[in-house]
Formats: sequence, structure tokens, C-alpha cells
Amino acid sequence: MDKRIYLCLAHMSGKEMGFIQEAFDTNWVVPLGPNVNAFEQDLEHFVGHNKKVVALSAGTAAVHLALLACGVGPGDEVIVQSFTFCASSHPVTYLGATPVFVDSEKDTWNMDPVLLEEAIKDRIDKTGRKPKAIVPVYLYGMPGKIDEIMSVAARYDIPVIEDAAEGFGSKFDGQVCGTFGHYGVLSFNGNKMITTSGGGALICADEEAKKEIMFYATQAREAYPYYQHEQIGYNYRMSNICAGIGRGQMTVSDEHIEHHKYICTLYRELLKEMKGIVLHENPSDRYDSNYWLNTVLLDEKLQVKGEEKAYSEAVKGAVGGAAGVTHEVKCVHTSCEPNRNVEAMRIWLDKAGIESRPLWKPMHLQPVYAQSPAYVNGVSESLFRRGLCLPSGPYVTDEDVRYIVKEMKMCML
Repeated sequence: MDKRIYLCLAHMSGKEMGFIQEAFDTNWVVPLGPNVNAFEQDLEHFVGHNKKVVALSAGTAAVHLALLACGVGPGDEVIVQSFTFCASSHPVTYLGATPVFVDSEKDTWNMDPVLLEEAIKDRIDKTGRKPKAIVPVYLYGMPGKIDEIMSVAARYDIPVIEDAAEGFGSKFDGQVCGTFGHYGVLSFNGNKMITTSGGGALICADEEAKKEIMFYATQAREAYPYYQHEQIGYNYRMSNICAGIGRGQMTVSDEHIEHHKYICTLYRELLKEMKGIVLHENPSDRYDSNYWLNTVLLDEKLQVKGEEKAYSEAVKGAVGGAAGVTHEVKCVHTSCEPNRNVEAMRIWLDKAGIESRPLWKPMHLQPVYAQSPAYVNGVSESLFRRGLCLPSGPYVTDEDVRYIVKEMKMCML
């Protein structure tokens, strides 16, 4: 192979350049502008259900503003899915609140509705107050049991913020993920289903909710002929140039989603005879994952070449490529890590020019959240120890998938 095969990089179609050039020609290169308005309209048409959308600087900003709109503040508690990226939980702490982590169920790997209700009851018993919001996640694009989660939330009158950052275009019972709850979060980071280079959006219930989010996203300015601030706001709006990229990406969004699903069918066919490796797929026809990342579980008894050296050297930099500055680590182990066969396969694939990655380490196992309440059943920890993400993006070809699976076979004993 004369190239590296990356997990997921959004494919730029070339159609973006016209919208970007328009932004320069009209001198709209700052936040807000015609591209932002048009991109929001495209997104509203895409998600449907009469929802409104606010384009923002990041998916994390969308989580933050949704929590703010739900009244989350210092001393409050917010229930968050544990099996997720940190952007689902960090914004809770930005507001001085405490994340309460809930484990996953085995079918979708997402928030367990039964455990969710147990957590709500216990927090009410312990604190005398119910949690201010619930944040389920559509992990790797897979829809969760959102009907059951919404039912639990309704019983206790708790707003739901769907983190669909990885679930752009995924559906449950034919309905787009991110449109079931009070708010839905989207991400357009460079590795997502579509990209604006960076950026995100918040799906809102109606125009009034959209205006409130936009108010806080533009520094919370009051209507005076000078800058008057009566509440704390944020500089979270998307730039007109980034939105131009988004408009171009929306013209190929369906194509991207179908390609990811097609890649899943290739993995299914090529992996079906491999004992000890299981591809994660839709549990039933109610679920329609975009397969943002295709993921596999390795049986604990599966033997992989190089296991004896799996954790012999500390990783240099951050897994996932250009992720900014990381702290150097001297110890190669943590209290919970992928099994040796998973790490050995990751190393083997990396040497073959194939980027793979462990599943997200559950938030309740992260040192920064050691003091946060957690309601666990062992599911996410077990998945983390056994799981691996495989290349799935628009640049991944049939030939690439065949090469990836061939290398996976070659490293097995």
C-alpha cells in the first residue's frame, strides 16, 4: 500500500468552492451571513419534523447551549451516557453541574433505559432533586433505544438532549436521530459524516427556541445602540466560510451516508467466516445506523500476533492523529485498557498503513470523573476492552476493505 487508510475523513466534493468564493466576493467572512442562513435551512429540510437548526462553531458548543437552555447550573446534576466521547460530558462541568453516568445496553451499546430510570430514582432519593437533563448518545452512528429513553424522561418530566454528533442521518423507526428530544446535537468536525472543517449545530423544537439559542451564541447582546449585556453569552456562531463548506457537503450528504452503509456490507461479507470477530450491526429493522464508524469485537480468547509486546511502549502523541498537545506518559498501563489482542491488532494494522482505534473509554472510568456518580452494569467496560474501530469514511474503497480484512486475518494465530 502506498497510502494510509484513515478511519473517517469527510470527502470534499469540490462543490464547496463556489459557496466559499461567494463569501469572499461579498466580504462575508465572519460569523453569520448568507451561507449560515442557507446551511441552516438545508439542515432543517434534512432533519424534518418542523425542527429549527442553529449552526455553531462546534458540536461541543451545541451541547453546552442545550444544557444552558434546559436551565442547568451550579449544583445541578445531568445524566449522561458513559460510553461516549468527552464532549458529551465536559459541557456539564462548564456550567458547574455534575455529570451522572449511566451505562449501556448490549444491543445498541447506548444508554440503558432500565438503568436510566434506576439512576433517576436514586438521585431523587439521595439529593431530593431530579436531574436537570438527560444526554443519550448515538455511538458510532447507531441509534439508541430512544423510544424507551423518551418514555422514562416523560415520566419524570426531564428534558432530553440527543447527542447525535456521530449519528448524522441515522434513523430510528424512520425518524432522524436528534429530533426526538428537546434538543439534538450535530457535529461537522473533519472526521464526521459531513464536515465544515470544524463546526456543529443544535436542532431546536421551534423558532422561539432557536432564537434563544442564537441569543446566547452571539454574546447575549441586548437591543440597545451600544453593547448592553444582562446575561453571560458565548461566541459560538459558525462562520460564513465554514457554512459555505457545509452547503457544499449537504449536496453529497446522502451519498456519504450510503457509502458508509455500503462499507458495512463489505465488512459483513468479508468477516463472516472469521471466528472470534463480530461486526456490530443494527439490532433490528427499527434501527438504521449511518455506520459512521464500523466497529468489531474481538473474542477474549482470540490470539493475535505480537500480543506479548502489545503494551511494551508508550504511545507517542494522541491516538487519532492531529489532536493538539498531549501530555507525555511514562506508564504504558491504566486501570482499564483494551485487551492485549485488541492492542496487538491495532499495532499490526498501523504498521500495515491502516488506522484503527479502540472504542471510547467509558467516562465513568476516566480519572477526571472519578468522583462523579455512576450507574454501571459492566457493558461499556466489557465493550471497551474488546472493541476496535475500523476505517469507514468516504475515501475507503472496496480494495481498501479487502486489504484491511486480509491484514486482520494475517495477524491472527
